[in-house]
Amino acid sequence: MISNYWTVSLPCWFVVYSFSIVHVEMNLQDMSYVGVNPTYPGNVWSDASRSSSEVSSVAVPLDPQTKGEILQSPNLRRFCFSELKTATRNFCPYYLLAEGNFGYVFKAWIDEHSLEAAGSETGMPIAVKKLKQKGCQGQQEWLAEIKYLGQLIHPNLVKLIGYCLEDDQRLLIYEFMSCGSLENYIFRRSPDIQPLSWNLRMKVAFGAAKCLTFLHDEAQVIYRDLKTSDILLDWSCNAKLSDLGLARDGPIDSKSHVTTRVLGTEGYAAPEYIETGHLTAKSDVYSFGVVFLEMLSGRRVIDRTRPSTERNLVEWARPYLSSRRNGFQVLDARIEGQYTFGAMRKAFGLALQCLSTEPEFRPNMKQVIKTLEQLYDSSDNSCIRRVL
Repeated sequence: MISNYWTVSLPCWFVVYSFSIVHVEMNLQDMSYVGVNPTYPGNVWSDASRSSSEVSSVAVPLDPQTKGEILQSPNLRRFCFSELKTATRNFCPYYLLAEGNFGYVFKAWIDEHSLEAAGSETGMPIAVKKLKQKGCQGQQEWLAEIKYLGQLIHPNLVKLIGYCLEDDQRLLIYEFMSCGSLENYIFRRSPDIQPLSWNLRMKVAFGAAKCLTFLHDEAQVIYRDLKTSDILLDWSCNAKLSDLGLARDGPIDSKSHVTTRVLGTEGYAAPEYIETGHLTAKSDVYSFGVVFLEMLSGRRVIDRTRPSTERNLVEWARPYLSSRRNGFQVLDARIEGQYTFGAMRKAFGLALQCLSTEPEFRPNMKQVIKTLEQLYDSSDNSCIRRVL
């Protein structure tokens, strides 16, 4: 899945939500790739978005399976389309938070108790994702979000409040996360954005790891496409995973893996998953390792604006992570002086383990949590500072 992160400037503050946009398929039979960027030889992922009509130009009708998956989520409120038009002021561009090939995300307000549309900037803020009316992949992700977020509850998992299924309209209603995605605080260089401290980065990683542990061990679900834009934050830097559109049920009946199409975001997918289509919980561990490395370095996993030897973060950083003398070159300069040498080495060791090319050498997420507990100071009550 090639994911474009969406940003819309709001007058007083910004919030960025990033959701699934475009998937890239790999044909394992002839090893040919769909969506290859011809200007970048050897790149099996496209860095250019395809429109939803390129995926499918036919609106997908409601079928019995769709009804069944929705009925399995009785805790969700079903909204009328007219209610959401009122809550978003007829999907006013002023309240647009994000836009992608499969949909738009708007900020809206509802009454906290009745969940009915409320006046502008009164009541409880929510995020409304409106699916574009064309494209079967978008509907599949819409259903997956209902299937998983409609039934799973965890402090580090974004809450799905409800949905709208009316004629050809498909919408999802989420809790509103006041600080948007982690991506903003790691990659954006702007006077409006305060970079996260070392400890807040460890706190975010700890929260994300707890959610993945819950998905793997209790829900038996593989997230499949973890990236920085999927981690949403509040002012206290509490992290919640969002966008389970690509999630899959884990293997059953003593099977070691799930075989599926290769879908994911460039740079984040585990190498064995790309090569074989075999999906396991250790695939998520690799993706977590990539995200953790991005948090440590302040660099994107794929950045073609950098010199050729530095464009792939994992390949560039790997030798530094194992070096006692030069490891500091990997760390984000904005957090210099906020960590001890021992903490740096422990963080590097965790990243290396998660990024092992052999899945059996990667830790499970419980083991990841144990390491992060040693790196995160829970007594530190600092939070994201709002810069106006």
